[in-house]
Parts: sequence; structure tokens; C-alpha cells
Amino acid sequence: MANNIFRTALVFILFGFVSMGCQTSHEVEMKPVEIKPIHITIDVNVRVEKALDDFFDDLEAAEDEIKE
Repeated sequence: MANNIFRTALVFILFGFVSMGCQTSHEVEMKPVEIKPIHITIDVNVRVEKALDDFFDDLEAAEDEIKE
């Protein structure tokens, strides 16, 4: 009888060790995301496009004056 209790206790102890080995835990850290402004590039492109439009409008106006 004592031998049977010893075997049962041994099985429970081994099961405890095995189940502890299967336990996992993970910790995920989320750092704040930094979003940099994009409008700077867009402003530069719009300014360049406007300057080119003004330049070519001046050329077209001069061309029209020459034709007349």
C-alpha cells in the first residue's frame, strides 16, 4: 500500500515538473511611433511647380507680344 502511494505521489510530482516546463510567457513592448511631417516635401514641389508656371506664362506672354 505504501508503495502504491509512493508511485502515485511520484507520478503527480513528475506531472507537475513536466507541466511547468510547458509554460511560456512572452512580453511585447510597444514603443511610440514617431510620425514625421510630410508636408514639407509637398510644399517644395508646389512652389517649384508654381515658379515654373509663372516662368512659362511670362515666356508665352512675350511670345504673343512678338507675334503681334
